[in-house]
Amino acid sequence: MKTILVTGATSGIGLEASVQLAVQGHRVVMVGRDEAKTKACVEDVKKRSSSNTVEFLLGDFSSFASIRALAEKVIATYPRLDVLVNNAGTVFKDQGKTRDGIEQTFAVNHLGYFLLTNLLLDLLVKSAPARIVSVASGGHYQGTMDLDDLGYEKGGYSIMKAYNRSKLGNVMMTRSLAKRLEGKGVTANTLHPGVVATNIWTGAPGWSKPLLALVRALVMITPEEGGHTITHLATSPEVEGKSGLYFEKNQPKTCAKLARDDALAEKLWAKSAELVKLS
Repeated sequence: MKTILVTGATSGIGLEASVQLAVQGHRVVMVGRDEAKTKACVEDVKKRSSSNTVEFLLGDFSSFASIRALAEKVIATYPRLDVLVNNAGTVFKDQGKTRDGIEQTFAVNHLGYFLLTNLLLDLLVKSAPARIVSVASGGHYQGTMDLDDLGYEKGGYSIMKAYNRSKLGNVMMTRSLAKRLEGKGVTANTLHPGVVATNIWTGAPGWSKPLLALVRALVMITPEEGGHTITHLATSPEVEGKSGLYFEKNQPKTCAKLARDDALAEKLWAKSAELVKLS
């Protein structure tokens, strides 16, 4: 039985992956922001999986202090961590900043992954063989990375530009992480779960809602189907030992050219460490 931490576990693919992992018999630790909702989701997962090894911790990925508190709780509570699933994510139709003063999409979707992963690295290495699975998106192919204007302070903000940039950050971080973990028994991979019908786009502007409804009807897959992409990377023996890869439909796929710019990725790593105040 593996101990698996799933962030963004109270809805969508995170919730469905939690069910699937619990069905496999693993100890699943679900992370959510709201205590009442997270408790209800734990009971839902227990019921649907017939498992009693489902627990929860609280963490708000718009706050670095909350992420640090979450990591401290994980380390204090669990002697081992076999799989970290970075799944918490969101979008914002309007440009804004977190309480840490950082553009909110980039802060939650990229820096949240970056900070939590780094804080839990020692525990993951101690638990080897272990895996880090980060949910990115095919949107990273359209992403840009201006390290001097990560928050679009100079203009040009849009919901998709911000989202795609954050997802590009996920892929670049994963490739950098895989290199740092070589020989330590911990793999790091990222994935596109498919175009999933979840609530992440409820924050999209009103004009886009008819288009989103059409896309949902024609091409979107269910959260359960999307959850399988997480479960596959988290536990399948097929990916044992594979690291630094980007997956679509459970198969490795060449990521965006910009995501393969190792020099830029190292600069992003340094910038990210500076922003989250990682020593």
